Amino acid sequence: MLTRLKVSGFKNLVDVDVRFGPFTCVAGANGVGKSNLFDAIRFLRALTNETMVNAALSVRAGGERSADIRSLFHRIGDKFTKEISFEAEMIIPSEGIDDLGQEAKAGITFLRYTVVLAYRVDKGLPSLGSLELIREDLDYIKLSEAWRHLRFPHKASIWRKSAVRGKRTSPFISTGYQGENRIIKLIQEGGGRKTKTVSASNLPRTVLSTVNTIENPTALLARREMQSWQLLQLEPSSIREPDRFITHAGLGPDGSHLAATLYYLAHSHKYTNHTSKDEAAVWFYDKVAARLSELIDDVYSIRIDRDERRRLLTLELTDHNGTVYPAHLLSDGTLRFLALAVLESDPKTSGLICLEEPEDSIYPERIPALLQLLQDIATDVKNQIGPSNPLRQVIVNTHSPAVVNLVPDDSLLVAESKEIVQDGQKLKGACFSWLFDTWRQKAAPDINPVTRDKLLDHFTPLMTEDRHSISQSIKLRHKKVRQVADQPDSQLLLPSFSDME
Repeated sequence: MLTRLKVSGFKNLVDVDVRFGPFTCVAGANGVGKSNLFDAIRFLRALTNETMVNAALSVRAGGERSADIRSLFHRIGDKFTKEISFEAEMIIPSEGIDDLGQEAKAGITFLRYTVVLAYRVDKGLPSLGSLELIREDLDYIKLSEAWRHLRFPHKASIWRKSAVRGKRTSPFISTGYQGENRIIKLIQEGGGRKTKTVSASNLPRTVLSTVNTIENPTALLARREMQSWQLLQLEPSSIREPDRFITHAGLGPDGSHLAATLYYLAHSHKYTNHTSKDEAAVWFYDKVAARLSELIDDVYSIRIDRDERRRLLTLELTDHNGTVYPAHLLSDGTLRFLALAVLESDPKTSGLICLEEPEDSIYPERIPALLQLLQDIATDVKNQIGPSNPLRQVIVNTHSPAVVNLVPDDSLLVAESKEIVQDGQKLKGACFSWLFDTWRQKAAPDINPVTRDKLLDHFTPLMTEDRHSISQSIKLRHKKVRQVADQPDSQLLLPSFSDME
């Protein structure tokens, strides 16, 4: 779970400092930097798997895969910033598996990871350039200080106690010098605490990306956590595809393997002495169908057809008249919603899930059901972390007025483009702010929050009567949460869905 991210020098993210809760909605106009925030998260994830150059090339530039490393660096005219820096505070899983199948247990689960990169000319690839690792640190955050860092509302005695555990007195990865040579230290855990030291000047990849065994269990699990961060780009064509019997269960970032995943979850669901395995599978299918019926009315059941001759698994939906619809006949919005419902039901899916404009292909009156599902995917901060409540987080971005008006105030981040003065130069950069009287304002009282009037200048809200009828269908899991459109100063400015494109 990513709880705080500081970024500077990456695209138009300059001195950005953002705190995240279990569910966050980043709202703003197109082109202000919402997607760049997601790209920063994706880049950090890529650094745990790839060389620094390949990680940089995997990040999109203008919507496409980048072909120039310099495109990642903030640009002022024809000049680029010298360095990119990231600092991520995160809660990692308490246990996991290393590359050799051995179980690893974290010494402490609340960590801070820092990485600073610089551009340099590569003589072997002069047109492409390369990256140099300037700094890399993986440090612990004291349990006694956790409350200062985790400011979103949560049950400290239950949720935080189960999520934030362990003890440590020294860093896991640190940067230092031997003479004039900059070095990165990887400090093993345990009694011996051996230290592996490498020169930073010619490293092709981060030190964290090389940790793959239980000799460094906490660093390994930090890497596993970052590897689990994903940007979902649900493609209906991928969701519709049938799966072979041998397909590994697990929803892909594009929604692929939904049939195999749903079949596996249904048939691996726990059953009692009074319930057969087949009955347990039907119960699970019915549970997902009930969720889907929040989006479309005429859903009686869903199932996975098992074709023994072709050895294929295919999604099927049945309406109340008994008509069966295979996946290729279902709408794009239905398939995307179903993929999210399956994700919510999968206890093995954990980590950070990013989603751009999730309301796409969803009828406006069904947006409340979508938002409720997204919030249900995220960890329940009132209950203990476990199989029924995995450590899972959701961040979405949007420019939809309908979404903005229905998202709880505490979950809303407002993205804007602002003029910034740095080193005597004026530049345009992304700015992320929040509303009055929210936990983010209390965490950073020196930063001016966004007024609701200003927010309404950016987003045309809904008519009061329409918003009221729609918001009635939202039944939040926790106590009633204030939404932007509930504020007195926004009630007279709300147009109907019919006025929206």
